[in-house]
Amino acid sequence: MDLGFSGKVVLVTGGSKGIGLACAAAFAAEGAKVAACSRSQENIERARTAVPNLFGVTADLSEAAAAAGAIEAVEACLGPIDVVVNSAGAAKRTPPDELTPALWRAALDAKFFTYINVIDPLVKRMASRRRGVIVNVIGIGGKVAAPTHLAGGAANAALMLATAGLGTAYAAKGVRIVGVNPGLTDTGRVAEGMEAAARLAGISLSEARRRGVESIPMGRMASPEEVADVVLFLASDKASYVTGVTIGMDGGQHPVVC
Repeated sequence: MDLGFSGKVVLVTGGSKGIGLACAAAFAAEGAKVAACSRSQENIERARTAVPNLFGVTADLSEAAAAAGAIEAVEACLGPIDVVVNSAGAAKRTPPDELTPALWRAALDAKFFTYINVIDPLVKRMASRRRGVIVNVIGIGGKVAAPTHLAGGAANAALMLATAGLGTAYAAKGVRIVGVNPGLTDTGRVAEGMEAAARLAGISLSEARRRGVESIPMGRMASPEEVADVVLFLASDKASYVTGVTIGMDGGQHPVVC
């Protein structure tokens, strides 16, 4: 299916691995000019084996100035950004007894402000051009309070509200802002989360993974590519009347009314 991304400029934060890399590869396959942002140049180089023409930029997006610089670098090389997919940053999974105020703050810096530092300058540029789409890959932890993901879940919940509020605020200015809430997805980040869950429950890592998969009605984790498929649809004109909402995709694990 031609989703209309040929020649469009797409920035994927966290685009060097996991869900972000799957998104970068999918947009490139649709003919987009794709840029990926990562804190690691090594990861960018590795990502280029999957996406050969990838434009890479290294930056710590938890710093507002670094995020602004990354946006400038992409637009100077590729042109105005049409679509941004935020997939960078992840809060450390921590059992509740190990949480401290510093870890709560670190979770907000790692996830919430890493997204906001990109959204804020870009949504204003997009509004001035009266076009653009922002897709935030957030996480189901913003709706369901998992014991090992309270700080990160709080950051996710804040991002869901920001997505709804900004989506409404900029709807009349030609900008759509939507979110995706993946559940357990087969990535390195989820593997790290399983380690915290195993520690909290006093079980092996393999048992934590087995229990996690067993809790999903579909009987398996999502693949990064499945999340990317939803992201591409939401970013395309096929979803032109969708904004200010966050779409859950957790294999039926949390049957809630949105």
